[in-house]
Amino acid sequence: MITGLGVTAPGGIGTAAFWDLISSGRTATRRISLFDPTGFRSRIAAEIDFDPAACGLSPQEIRRMDRAAQLGVVSAREALADSGLTLEDVPPERRGVSIGSAVGCTTGLEEEYVVVSDGGREWLVDPAYAVPHLYGYMVPSTLAVEVAWTAQAEGPVALISTGCTAGLDAVGHGYRLVQEGAADVVIAGATDAPISPITVACFDAIKATSPNNDDPEHASRPFDRDRDGFVLGEGAAVMVLEEREAALRRGAEIYAEIVGFASRSNAYHMTGLKPDGREMAEAIRVALREARLNPEDVDYINAHGSGTRQNDRHETAAFKDALGEHAYKTPVSSIKSMVGHSLGAIGSIEVAASVLAIKHNVIPPTANLHTPDPECDLDYVPVTAREQPVDVVLSVGSGFGGFQTAMLLAQR
Repeated sequence: MITGLGVTAPGGIGTAAFWDLISSGRTATRRISLFDPTGFRSRIAAEIDFDPAACGLSPQEIRRMDRAAQLGVVSAREALADSGLTLEDVPPERRGVSIGSAVGCTTGLEEEYVVVSDGGREWLVDPAYAVPHLYGYMVPSTLAVEVAWTAQAEGPVALISTGCTAGLDAVGHGYRLVQEGAADVVIAGATDAPISPITVACFDAIKATSPNNDDPEHASRPFDRDRDGFVLGEGAAVMVLEEREAALRRGAEIYAEIVGFASRSNAYHMTGLKPDGREMAEAIRVALREARLNPEDVDYINAHGSGTRQNDRHETAAFKDALGEHAYKTPVSSIKSMVGHSLGAIGSIEVAASVLAIKHNVIPPTANLHTPDPECDLDYVPVTAREQPVDVVLSVGSGFGGFQTAMLLAQR
């Protein structure tokens, strides 16, 4: 069961600000301000106006932690407070952590390389100029460790790095830990802060990101005929997972239950996708079987919806394959149209959006969808949120390397 939520995302700090943004259909995409993007092909992103001190981090924590770790810890603290759990409720050895990330401490690593190499001029770098915590930036598991310290968790702790499905996979791993009895409570989610020159340059090189620099608010256009790539983002979402009976005993608010989870790989190409969506469809079918649900039970699909032609076609085909005729009756939307694509973090942010859709009985829209792609012929909830009963949500993710993940959440 999900009993606590914490979100730090573009458009505002905290779960309430996040929901206000995506339910209103507003976008948080703009020209990059975290560094000077002049000269890059894509100069836009969905950034967070993030002040770590204002969010409760101490000067020592700010000095020690990369931006991604800061986002993750702030979100974890909100989730724990929201859950109502106290440290006395669960023994430390029964608390687990599962955090996802695609690019780890990229921001800190790049900043420190610039310093120790004197702006890239020195091939033999001088480590004396580096911050004392540089080793922590080198080890992605540092992100999970920081959250574990926050929760004083001495149970299983893991960093899940499966590219753009890492957020979903980390929540799924946490779900399995509770399910198998390895932990009573798991703090699960993901964080990424990839808006840095090296990341932007990498996506520029393969022309995956939108070059619509003159109109950043409308640049992220999943399922639209005129889309031209995704918009990079950053953020974190963390949730508290616990066994149903324990949550009921302590009178916790239960947002939703994870009822099905599955992942597959296409074993095909590092960045390419087959248009038939076969491996994503298989993950959806397996998750449905685990949940003991039929396709007709799905009320809403929170899509990966990156805003690239191959991804949108791939997903659309997968939904039709897995859900049959019910795919044409099921609302589908992509919140990346509003908060961008935060790589490994976005899957957990989308789980949070799915949970809030169940709570409020509101389906967030696909912003900027004005001219539907004829090859994508499902109901993508264009521009405006839709009020309707939402009991079961299918959330999916697709990542470089061929990773495909499906999760089902339900209010029971």
